[in-house]
Amino acid sequence: MYKTLVVMMIPLLLIVGCNNRDSNQSEQSEQSSSIESVNATVQDTEGIATNLKVPWDIIQTGEGFFISQRGGTIIKVRANGEKTEMPLQLERDVVHRGEGGLLGFVLHPNYAQNQNAYVYHTYEEQGRRQNRVVLLKQVNQSWEEQKVLLEGIPGSNIHNGGRLEIGPDQKLYVSTGDAAQESNAQDLNSLSGKILRMNLDGSIPSDNPFNNSYIYSYGHRNPQGMTWSEDGTMYAAEHGSRAYDEINLIKPGANYGWPVIRGNEQKEGMETPLFHSGENTWAPSGLTYQNGHLYMAGLRGEQIREFDLEQKSSRVFVDGVGRVRDILFDENDMYFITNNTDGRGTPRPNDDKLIKVVLKQES
Repeated sequence: MYKTLVVMMIPLLLIVGCNNRDSNQSEQSEQSSSIESVNATVQDTEGIATNLKVPWDIIQTGEGFFISQRGGTIIKVRANGEKTEMPLQLERDVVHRGEGGLLGFVLHPNYAQNQNAYVYHTYEEQGRRQNRVVLLKQVNQSWEEQKVLLEGIPGSNIHNGGRLEIGPDQKLYVSTGDAAQESNAQDLNSLSGKILRMNLDGSIPSDNPFNNSYIYSYGHRNPQGMTWSEDGTMYAAEHGSRAYDEINLIKPGANYGWPVIRGNEQKEGMETPLFHSGENTWAPSGLTYQNGHLYMAGLRGEQIREFDLEQKSSRVFVDGVGRVRDILFDENDMYFITNNTDGRGTPRPNDDKLIKVVLKQES
């Protein structure tokens, strides 16, 4: 377990440790949960990138990072911090209103050979807000639309979901929100309030749980984080209603209860979360797995939170940087992007930022 952090960033106050607002944290496993402090050394040194514009998704490559920005661009960040703005050439304009815009972005597994990637973005059709999944190709310093894999996903000013991930089964997973229509989540004829699964060419996998359907799981309110453990177990982070944010173990065909149940409530045929925030709010976004732990990016919670899957406990891992949108690990380090310029945060000098956390493993 990681206990000591060295945080490298542009000048900024970082607090790592126990947060008073979590002292009364309520979770499903409250009787065994704990929030521990984290010993840390904070260095006021060079960060990775600054002055990002409402960043949403972060992908690491051999040369650095790609970061999607909600207004409709991809930023390429080299290891030395050099930034290149890469425009998107799309047949439908990105509609950046409310929580919509250019959201999820993920590289094709064979990106090094084919220069392909996938993007999830909001658009308008006959005055209605919708979302679509598009296959892109990198051409020099821009991205060009190659194929629409799925469109007509209900959209709204809020609850657009938007995360894209390639699973260990080499399928493309898509999280969609309920588009502010609660009943959508339980409707198997609607694509909203779901986790969707498709082949990399956009076709429906023959082993999906519902016949001739992209739906992999349902009963979701607004999931924005997906990840897998080394044994292939899938987890998702989801925004709850009036707090009650969730971390769920995702099973094919399962119903996660929204809007019927939340928190510890139970109903036959519906799943309860592994962890939930009770009456506190995390506003979870990106989610990643590392060494038996889940790490969640918190927006309103303004923290990175760690969940110990074996001990069924959680703690604040990084705090004091404002809204955190997405997070990833490589072998030795953690990276995350702040989201203080999204209209709901308090921007600080040079926001938003890509921050590197050097993890020192205790002996």
